[in-house]
Amino acid sequence: MSWLWQQVPSPLGRWRKEGIPSFAAAGGALAVTGFFSPAFAHHALGGKLPATAWEGFLSGLAHPVIGLDHLAFVVAIGLVAAGQPWRYGIPLGFVLAGLVGTGIHLAGWDPLGLTELAIASSVVLFGLLLVQPRQIPSWLLLIGGSLAGLFHGYAYAETIIGAQPMPWVGYLLGLSTVQYGVALLALWAAERWGLRIPGLTRWAGWAITVVGAAFLILAVVGA
Repeated sequence: MSWLWQQVPSPLGRWRKEGIPSFAAAGGALAVTGFFSPAFAHHALGGKLPATAWEGFLSGLAHPVIGLDHLAFVVAIGLVAAGQPWRYGIPLGFVLAGLVGTGIHLAGWDPLGLTELAIASSVVLFGLLLVQPRQIPSWLLLIGGSLAGLFHGYAYAETIIGAQPMPWVGYLLGLSTVQYGVALLALWAAERWGLRIPGLTRWAGWAITVVGAAFLILAVVGA
């Protein structure tokens, strides 16, 4: 199968020959493509402001799914939490801190600077945590995930700035539900399949790291 990569005139073939997992290479390509693609824009309603609680709920459900950087982090925190004593609390801390970050933005405060840089950096950091073999203490993961949640939540609020209170409630409910659900799904997959498929978590870590690095470069260029 290796000869197939040699025939591909793209960075994916070169990265594979240099030893970087194809999953990670594909993740980087998706990040760049997704960043510029309208399908991955951070608006579930095509940029339209939610007018009802139901529209807010749908927007909240879709936001971390269509935003590849947010999705990568939610998956990462679920994978990192696998096997930890506080495995359910670590992603929950991220979700709750995200609500705080969203509330800060909706309240009109602006204490968080360089949000996109912080989000991309958090994706890179948690991707690298999956690559290294040492287990990180649960309390440190909880603190790191919660800090990242503030920035992710702050960015999430852009979708509903100017909306009425009921769409806010629906949005926050949908956002919290999908994030915790995706994180728990990643946690379950890691605990169920991580030992059965050698290197699975490590490959996922490389993919998430490459996704974060792509967004980090774009954030630096656009800063």
